[in-house]
Amino acid sequence: MPISFDASKNGLGTILRDYQEAALRYLWSLGREGSGSRDVWVHVNQELGARTISRASVINFLNAMVDDGILTFTETAGKGGHRRVYMMKYDEAGFKEHIARVVIRNLLRDFPEETRRALKDMLE
Repeated sequence: MPISFDASKNGLGTILRDYQEAALRYLWSLGREGSGSRDVWVHVNQELGARTISRASVINFLNAMVDDGILTFTETAGKGGHRRVYMMKYDEAGFKEHIARVVIRNLLRDFPEETRRALKDMLE
């Protein structure tokens, strides 16, 4: 999932949509137990209230988080075939640190001198 930063928002909302944040918070609450996409989807829609999000959007987000190394999964076999049980790779603080590293690494790659100057000024 490409990180998109919206400076007009606060907290995790700067990089995540509301349903994405709800999905991650749900998985964080479960710890190592993890959850299938259906339960994540149900929880997210409960959190959103009157607004709903499709199950496909939740599944696509969860799979993108796996591809980005944010989530892990185990596969189980059931009546309907195979299903993924998603688990967080990072706790909330670790996730935030990971995002900060990705953003800073990309800024250093694309704007090395300017980023170093800005970081130096901010840290003094």
